[in-house]
Amino acid sequence: MHVLLDIFGSTIIAGLILMLILKLNIYSFHSRYASDTELELQQNAKTLAEILSYDLRKIGYEVQEDAIIEADSNRLSFYADINDDGNVSTVTYYSGDPSEVTQTSNPNDRILYRIVDIDTSGGPALGLTRLKFTYLDKLGYETSDLTEIEYVRAELFLESREKIQDEYKFTYWEMTINPRNL
Repeated sequence: MHVLLDIFGSTIIAGLILMLILKLNIYSFHSRYASDTELELQQNAKTLAEILSYDLRKIGYEVQEDAIIEADSNRLSFYADINDDGNVSTVTYYSGDPSEVTQTSNPNDRILYRIVDIDTSGGPALGLTRLKFTYLDKLGYETSDLTEIEYVRAELFLESREKIQDEYKFTYWEMTINPRNL
């Protein structure tokens, strides 16, 4: 009888230990997946910021007239010699509609459009959910007058492409650029 109780007790303890090991393995997998997703999100934010920063610094480069064509919170158009080839281009930035992104489960994903002259191709869906431009004068105050703009602030809001534990991971990137040619 004691042997039967010992076997039964050992089986229960072994089962509990096995359950703890499985739970630890599942927790480790989810933590690794969440960490990888957050890293990918930060890398995507950095990629988008580098693209914007490169072009925004060139606003007005080799342009003789007013460089900024359109400036509102969701869209920016300007003239610049982007390729440094002597040809002034029209560059436009805006974010697309969430319905254009079908390859992710996040319903808020948008494509960042960078249109140079007539090229209307959009970029990949990198988790961008909102793009906001703010324009500042030489004293750092917000302005809507195109001739007074000295600084351009771009805010990028990104979310993960897939849910992690019933939520989308979130990151934010903000930069203020002072184009030298304004």
